[in-house]
Amino acid sequence: MRRRLLAVLMVLMGAAALLLCIPLADAYARGRTEHLLLQRRSEAVRFADLADRMRTAADRAELSAEIGRYAHLYGAGVVVVDTAGATVARAGTGPAAQAASAAAIATGTPAGTDTNAAAPNAASEAADARRRALTGRSTDRLPTLRPWGPRTVVLAEPVGRDERVSGAVLMAVPTDAARRDVAVRWSLIAAGAVAAFAAAALVAAGIARWLMRPVLDLDRTVERLTAGRLQARAVSDTGPPELRRLRQHFNTMAQAMSDSIGRQRDFVADASHQLRNPLATLVLQLENVEPHLVPGPGLAEHTRALEEAERLEELLDGLLALARVESGTAELTDQDVTRAVRDRVTAWTPVFRAAGLELTAAGLPQDLRARALPDAAGRILDALLDNAVKFVPRGGHVEVRAGRGTEGSVVVRVADDGPGVPEEQRGLLLRRFARAPEHQNVPGSGLGLAIADEIARISGGGLDVGGNVPHGLVVELRLRS
Repeated sequence: MRRRLLAVLMVLMGAAALLLCIPLADAYARGRTEHLLLQRRSEAVRFADLADRMRTAADRAELSAEIGRYAHLYGAGVVVVDTAGATVARAGTGPAAQAASAAAIATGTPAGTDTNAAAPNAASEAADARRRALTGRSTDRLPTLRPWGPRTVVLAEPVGRDERVSGAVLMAVPTDAARRDVAVRWSLIAAGAVAAFAAAALVAAGIARWLMRPVLDLDRTVERLTAGRLQARAVSDTGPPELRRLRQHFNTMAQAMSDSIGRQRDFVADASHQLRNPLATLVLQLENVEPHLVPGPGLAEHTRALEEAERLEELLDGLLALARVESGTAELTDQDVTRAVRDRVTAWTPVFRAAGLELTAAGLPQDLRARALPDAAGRILDALLDNAVKFVPRGGHVEVRAGRGTEGSVVVRVADDGPGVPEEQRGLLLRRFARAPEHQNVPGSGLGLAIADEIARISGGGLDVGGNVPHGLVVELRLRS
């Protein structure tokens, strides 16, 4: 989210920089063009005044000398024509002089256009520019100068005024200096824009970090709470006031939730613990009464009562174990899953052999490690193997495998070839006290797989239940490596 927020801010700042720099650069180019026009137009006005006062050969020589000095100083081309289009005076060499001459005879580029470009309508535009000057109208606009052109512009000034117009002064002015000024100023504007954008990007990165730090802290806290660490709290005290208030309300909510769950777990643990003592006394009394009973219906009822008391004692032990797992605060540790699988298979092999079952381990890689609660793999395997002993018929086979899963996780797979569980009932196997109708009389509390799933969940993993081929059940334990 921080990247997306930063990307949006960068786009907005880039657009703002462009919207500011482009008009500024264009305004400077227009201003520099206007400045060039005013400078050269003042000279054209002076030449037009000299041409208007020209009466003698001396006056013509003075005009020629003035435009010659100007053309030599600025590298421009100047042509003075009369109303018939005949050249009265000319000065300058090179492209500028050629441009001025072309404009004078209406075969070059007209006033206010690039004389180096040959366009089909250039002659008509040149004729129009000269005609405007001969009708007493000065050039009042030049094309905006930019670094890439035009290289020469032509402006015209009438000789005389109103009905006394006797000719025109045509000036072809090089734009090298002006375009260089525009290029330098545009470079400075671009450098300033880049520097401003970089500074704004740094500020935006700081703002995004400032805004997102409490959000990321809340996200990590929610993840820890979901993993069962009920004491996790958001600690970031930065960001806008709204997010700081959200952090306070979130911590208050988390504390209330933790207290509520803690009271529930304490009640289960306390109730289970308190019930164990009178239950143990009841079992002891039932066992003491047994020698005094005579064979008959009373003895059978006594035996069933003792079995139910022992089953209730096993149920309370399961509740205590579940409460301890749920309220546990142990840190995740690095453990050798391969060794845990081998140890538990070795320990359970005699039990399986006594039950008429075969237990094997296959595909165990060396040094398969995972991060989980202390001895999580061994405790969960105990529950899975105990479940297999109870429900797989004699002559069955149970296989334990371990290996790498997706994204580097560790997977321990326990598969049997027993009758299995219908697909619609598999989701109930990990629920507390859940049992299939046909297994109600099998010894156990119905908490073994639920406790195993809780240990896996707190360890950052989980249990998955599926069917085996052609028949049987597969339970997979996933742990983070």
